[in-house]
Amino acid sequence: MTESNFWPQIAAQAKSEQRPFFTMAPMEAVSNTVFRQVIASAAAPDTFFSEFVYAKSITNSDTKFPVHGRLYVDPAEKIKPVVQLWGDVPEDITSGIAALRDMGFQAVDLNMGCPDQTVIKNHGGSDLIRNPDSAIAVIDAAKKSGLAVSVKTRLGYSKLDEFKEWIPTLLNQHVDLLTVHLRTKMEMSKVPAHMEVIDDLIKMRDEISPDTLLQINGDIPDYTAGVKLAQEHPGLDGIMIGRGVFANPFAFEREPQTHSLDELLGLLKMQLNLFDDFSTHYDMPRFPSLKRFFKIYARPELGATDLRNKMMDAKTTDEVRQILSDYQN
Repeated sequence: MTESNFWPQIAAQAKSEQRPFFTMAPMEAVSNTVFRQVIASAAAPDTFFSEFVYAKSITNSDTKFPVHGRLYVDPAEKIKPVVQLWGDVPEDITSGIAALRDMGFQAVDLNMGCPDQTVIKNHGGSDLIRNPDSAIAVIDAAKKSGLAVSVKTRLGYSKLDEFKEWIPTLLNQHVDLLTVHLRTKMEMSKVPAHMEVIDDLIKMRDEISPDTLLQINGDIPDYTAGVKLAQEHPGLDGIMIGRGVFANPFAFEREPQTHSLDELLGLLKMQLNLFDDFSTHYDMPRFPSLKRFFKIYARPELGATDLRNKMMDAKTTDEVRQILSDYQN
């Protein structure tokens, strides 16, 4: 365990409210300052994770995976996100975290579950499941930083039963928080999450590293479902929601409400404005990256299919604004 009280404080606050803590998952081209602010405006989790950041790129701008705007935190954000790092070189982890500490970040998460082939070919993400010695070395390097250290992983690489060796390997490193996506790398998101192993994970944690907080991820759509799951599995500390925010940007809402199309489009307008402001100052994916978000707001069940199709044909944020104006008028 590290000396940081970042995760214990978050867990203690949630426990005082008799609930698990909630986080939004690290998602490439999604979990940046723009969308974090949108979700915080709708209904905020207890904390956010950043996009994936290549550890070496933090101190070396001459890499094939540059930082760009991944580390930017807008002054409007109440708390800096947990920075998710990927890579397998301990020296890169050490130097990268040192720089993050100087920037004022309090916590880092080590990516040991990403199924992206580019990440895997560069020995990061879920490739570390196949190379536990490298995983241990990376964790050891991170723990020397003084920042809170967590790990996000999957149950295994190829087979479900791999979790029986892989998870204890991680727990024996005594990180502050272990997040487990309840699928293997090979399963991607093509099968239902393996909820049946949650109690096994809790038992492993209790026996090996009782001070390590345990968080799960996969097929949890919203706050209500997360609370219910934690009640069904005593000892579970946290719930991470990823794709659920694409089905419902109000996923972290504690008292579920019915939200109108106008409310959803209001969030889209906020995102358009933040996107334009962010793009002025920081390098990030340009307009085409926004199109993946249109389905969040212009929902078919609210009769907005035609609106979404029109927005998909737009080429600028101003065109989208005009389409919204015409629609709402």
